[in-house]
This record gives sequence, C-alpha cells and structure tokens, in this order.
Amino acid sequence: MTSTNLKIAIDGSAGSAAPYEQLRAQIADRARSGKLPAGFKLPTVRGLAEELGLAANTVAKAYRALEADGVIETRGRNGTFVAASGEGASREAASAAQAYADRAHRLGLSEAEALSAAAEALRARYAAR
Repeated sequence: MTSTNLKIAIDGSAGSAAPYEQLRAQIADRARSGKLPAGFKLPTVRGLAEELGLAANTVAKAYRALEADGVIETRGRNGTFVAASGEGASREAASAAQAYADRAHRLGLSEAEALSAAAEALRARYAAR
C-alpha cells in the first residue's frame, strides 16, 4: 500500500511494525528531513486511509501521535499541517528530559546512573526502528 502524495509505503507482511507506527515514523522522518516542509497540508484522515487501504482509526492514531510529538498541527476545519521545524518537538523533549532528571534525583540515582538508564532506553528505542 503506497500513498502517491506523501510517498508513504505500508508493509503489511508478518513481523513488520504496526501500520500506524509505520505511518507515524515515515511522516515524522519526512518532516524532520525537510521532505515535507513546514506548512505542508496533509491529507484528511479519511483520504489518506482510503489511499493506503487502512482503517480511518489507524491513520487518526498516527496523526494523534504526530501531533503529540509536535510534528504536525491540526488547525480545526482548515486541516492538518506539518508543524514549523520541530520547535514543538524540541520544547517537548527538553520538558521530558527535565522531568526525567527531577524524577531520577528524587529516586536517589547518581548522575552517572541516571545518564546510563536514559542512554540504555534511547538505545533500545532507536534500535527498534
């Protein structure tokens, strides 16, 4: 299943990531690389679902995750657009890092232990791609 506008391909074979995760990752990668520029209008949930042969809920789930990550923004009835160059994502990452640092300190972890735990979590997450 491939989207002609966005050049998104969903792999339906066994062992591949869930379709919503494939969609989320591909849109995020294209937005961060500039292949989808800030302000680019994305297809409607229904339109993209039809184009890819997916359920509308699958596309909606991917869009919600992308919006939560600051990659896209919904402007009401005007549609869904690629957000301005990751500013939201950077802000959210900094906030999450601060929250983690506060929590690690409350748990009594040393700086080295907190860094090691964070590095291991990042390695595991990015290796899963």
